[in-house]
Amino acid sequence: MYCSRRELCVLLSAFFSTPQSFAAGDAVLPAEAYPFRDLPRHQEGENIFRPVFDGETHSGYHVELHETQLAPGARPHPPHRHAHEEIFLIREGEVDVTIATKTTRLGPGSVAYVASNVEHGIRNGGNAPAQYFVLALGTDRA
Repeated sequence: MYCSRRELCVLLSAFFSTPQSFAAGDAVLPAEAYPFRDLPRHQEGENIFRPVFDGETHSGYHVELHETQLAPGARPHPPHRHAHEEIFLIREGEVDVTIATKTTRLGPGSVAYVASNVEHGIRNGGNAPAQYFVLALGTDRA
């Protein structure tokens, strides 16, 4: 299914407008700019991870955003599943995204959406580093 960037924005606004209850300890995200050069950097082998933000919207919906750079052939972790949804936004390189046993090669500008509790994984399928952002929607709390 093709989803334009405009349609993705509409989908995201629908997610964020859904009322949720606040969980203890979750901070309401402030309006803020996040220059890439200022993001904290964590390295595991040749892979680099940069958290951007993690908290609640004004309506109590949990969102978390992070950036990952994967070395050729690498994956951040084995395929898995969880209650929260995820959106992968590919910036550079090529990744193989597997969602419910179907693998698709994605390049710059491509997007993948993973629904709740669907097994998924991502691997750098190219010959150069791959960079992508993950937007996590919701929590795994009951």
